[in-house]
Amino acid sequence: MTSTEPGSVFTRIDRYVLGPPGATRPSLAVHVGSRAVLLSPEESRKVLYGAHRDAALGAAVWRQAITEARREPRDGDGTGGLLVVWLVLPGLYRNLHRILRLWRRVDRADLEAEAVLAVLAALDAADPDGPDPGGCLIKETVNRMWAYAKRVTREIPVVDIAAFAEARNTTIPPEERPRPPEGWEVHITPPPRRGPVRHAPFRRSAPSARRLAERYPPARPGVPRPPP
Repeated sequence: MTSTEPGSVFTRIDRYVLGPPGATRPSLAVHVGSRAVLLSPEESRKVLYGAHRDAALGAAVWRQAITEARREPRDGDGTGGLLVVWLVLPGLYRNLHRILRLWRRVDRADLEAEAVLAVLAALDAADPDGPDPGGCLIKETVNRMWAYAKRVTREIPVVDIAAFAEARNTTIPPEERPRPPEGWEVHITPPPRRGPVRHAPFRRSAPSARRLAERYPPARPGVPRPPP
């Protein structure tokens, strides 16, 4: 499964790398032996994940993409690094969806962001001339995604004790308390007393005359009034 949700982190990377129709897109000049091939982002992905894969060309794509990304200046626009992230994404979707199905508490946007950070962290230590550098990036990222998901699911929500105590101890003055929709209510605050016995304020609400009339209609002749 390689679909992305609108507005997700992966979708934004798609839009950045591919750009609007007709826009200039980054390309890779890949060398395989004495042959040089200029590949667009889509062509590079097809080489890596397509049905008919060329192992030598795929290794060259990873090597060139990682080399160019690692040569970017720290204050550059990061186009090379994002291209590597974009090339890694198809290798992450299976585990992404497995994690989301397994743990409902894991937020997709957070998991995708963690995956992007994992790719960039692994890119800093990647060896473009080593064996299967692309596979190493994917494996390192997947491991970090699972570690993040397990860490999130182990977190226990903690009650904000201060807010709970404040809400519990808050006393609403009688004049600010909600009134009954109809009828009346009375508040009686006893005078202060000395000694250990203290009395709390007394509050009483009563229904209106109309409600009483609805509940206890006038008795008709010969018909006894129902007990209250």
